[in-house]
Amino acid sequence: MTDQTKIALITGASRGLGAALAEALAPEYHIVAVARTTGGLEELDDRIQAKGGSATLAPMDITVPDAMATLCRGIHDRWGKVDLWLHTAIHTSALTPAHFVDPKEWGKAVGINATATSVLIPYVAPLLGETGHAVFFDDPKAGEKFYGIYGATKAAQMALARSWANEAERTGPRVSIVEPAPMPTAVRARFHPGEDREALTPTADEAIRILSSL
Repeated sequence: MTDQTKIALITGASRGLGAALAEALAPEYHIVAVARTTGGLEELDDRIQAKGGSATLAPMDITVPDAMATLCRGIHDRWGKVDLWLHTAIHTSALTPAHFVDPKEWGKAVGINATATSVLIPYVAPLLGETGHAVFFDDPKAGEKFYGIYGATKAAQMALARSWANEAERTGPRVSIVEPAPMPTAVRARFHPGEDREALTPTADEAIRILSSL
């Protein structure tokens, strides 16, 4: 691996769109794959290696600021940069009426969807510098029936991302927000358990479409 190696940091990389993006980027990028699920990361690593790519696995919880500080310091010490950051990590709560919101679920969703993003942006921004690219993934459910927890916390995440995008427009890094097509992911299945998954866009296809649009 040389100093010219392109580095892609993917938070939420063990499954779903995050894993598909990691596979699509390898071997052009060395993948720094972050997720809590060690088994999922190891399976992803096997698939990346089969394509001739390489990955650094980081089985970490993005809600632990010290862990994220250690991660970013490690990236800085080893490569000095991140070329592309894809933030796919998300917590999805079961669809619930607003007057039945579970405080524990609310706290978990706020921690993963909003607070962790507010911690990660200032940690990753110096690694991206002026020329790096951060990508966030919108799913506009705010205000829809039964989406109170997910919709509100996802909207908070997107508000942070949009503010950063506007602030960095002239100075960099580049910040993009994309809205993926419906895919047969665990997130989607939790919201729509009886849905015909065959009618949805495969994550591998959507990953290729998203990357080609950036």
